[in-house]
Amino acid sequence: MSTVLHALPATIPLHEVPERRLGIVTRPARRRRPKLVYGIVALMGALAITAAQMFVSIMTTESSYQLSELQKQQHDLTWQKQILSDQVAGLSSPQYLAANAAALGMVIGEPPSYLRLSDGALIGAQQASPASSSVDALNRGAVGNALVTDRPLVTDPAATIQGVPLPPPDPTQPTVIPPSLTEGLPTPTTH
Repeated sequence: MSTVLHALPATIPLHEVPERRLGIVTRPARRRRPKLVYGIVALMGALAITAAQMFVSIMTTESSYQLSELQKQQHDLTWQKQILSDQVAGLSSPQYLAANAAALGMVIGEPPSYLRLSDGALIGAQQASPASSSVDALNRGAVGNALVTDRPLVTDPAATIQGVPLPPPDPTQPTVIPPSLTEGLPTPTTH
C-alpha cells in the first residue's frame, strides 16, 4: 500500500482517500417456470376458440344449403305460377269463352234492341235471334289460341275448340315444366 499512497498527489489528504467498494455479485434471479394451471387454462382457451370457429363454420355451411334448397323451391313455384297464369289466361280468352257459349247453344243476336226506361218503349228490330250465330266461334275463322287448343269444352269433355278428341293422358309420362326465362335463355352445355 505504500506505493499506492506515494503515487497519490500531495494535495489530497490521506484521510479523504476514496475507498473502493467491492461487493459480491449476486446470481441473477431465476425465472419462474409457468405453473401447470396456467398452461392448461391457455390450452383450454385455444380449444374453446377453435370449437367456436368450427361451430360457426358448420352453421354457415348448413345455412347456405338451406338457402340453396329454398331458392330451388322458389324457382319451381315460379314455374308453376307461370303455368297456372297461362292456363287462366287461356280459359278467360275470348276464343274459349265464345266456343263454350256456342257449345251451350248461345247465339249472337244480329239486330240490337234497346228498352227505353222512361216510357218502356222497345227501340230497334223486334225479332228473335236466328238459330245459328253469324260468328262461328268453333270454326276456323278466328285466330287460334295455343293456350286453349287442347282444353275440353264445357258440354263435351272429349271435344276441344278444334273438335279433335283429346288423347287419354299417359300415366307413365311425367309432367314437363318449361324452364323459366327469368334467369335468361336456356343454353346447351358445350365443351
